[in-house]
Amino acid sequence: MTNLAFLHLMAPAAGSAGQPNPAMTFLPLIAVFAIFYLFMIRPQMKRQKELNNYRSSLKRGDKVVTTGGIYGKVYEVKDNYVTMEVGGDVKLKVDKNAVLKDTTADS
Repeated sequence: MTNLAFLHLMAPAAGSAGQPNPAMTFLPLIAVFAIFYLFMIRPQMKRQKELNNYRSSLKRGDKVVTTGGIYGKVYEVKDNYVTMEVGGDVKLKVDKNAVLKDTTADS
């Protein structure tokens, strides 16, 4: 008889059938996504917007670096490409998407 009383005390109540609240189940997933958005996605979107604004405002004489690591000065700006002087009479035609800001030009 003591074993039946013990099993009865250990059994879950009939009202709580073991179903967790659906909102509480998804709350950690929502929190992880919110943190991921705030610390990863949003700053990257901000940097991409700044880079697009920089590329659209390029003008002759600006110092730039390509994604391949070539330093030069902007010689001519067109819609989709930039012609840049890299030294002497050498001019390269480079896609605008490959142009980055030369951080050494500020110092």
